[in-house]
Amino acid sequence: MSFGDPNNPYGPPQGGQQPNYGYPQQQPQGQPGYGYPQAPPAPAGYGYPAAPTSMPGSVSAARVMLWVIFGLQLVGVALFAISAASVNAAKNDDQLKDDAAFQQLADYSSGMLWGLVAFALVWGVIALVLAIKVGSGGNGVRIATMVFAIITAILGLYPFIVVGLVHTVLAILVAVFVGNSNGSAWYKRPRY
Repeated sequence: MSFGDPNNPYGPPQGGQQPNYGYPQQQPQGQPGYGYPQAPPAPAGYGYPAAPTSMPGSVSAARVMLWVIFGLQLVGVALFAISAASVNAAKNDDQLKDDAAFQQLADYSSGMLWGLVAFALVWGVIALVLAIKVGSGGNGVRIATMVFAIITAILGLYPFIVVGLVHTVLAILVAVFVGNSNGSAWYKRPRY
């Protein structure tokens, strides 16, 4: 069959005739079509925003702050260790045996100070590992960093209010910088 055949059901309608059954009819110009409206064209990358190729500034700042927290933890380890050693050495001093305030401190502080040394060392190692993993870590590292920062902020407020103020401010900033959209995009980027 040719296209010009008037009996061809697949050919175009002849002038002045009604369109055959099965042919799509033209929509009137003023009325919208059936179904959903036309979607805008998809951007490059199949609709996903482009993954960051370099570390965003906020995530880099969070990494620096984790290094600062690690350094402060090392200072804390040294101070707690010196304090624990000096309290142990001073327990046998005859002049301080009469001092009630020192004896009250000496009764329980040696073990507590060595415990604080161990805790500060472990907390510093966690900060070190998280600071190292910022560059290559996934979303689990992001969540661990946020949990670490929140717990650090809380610990900076309650038991260590005077020396913990710097930790609190740094930890809040780390949580905000890692938790924002730039941090989310960095940690969820594809790794090839």
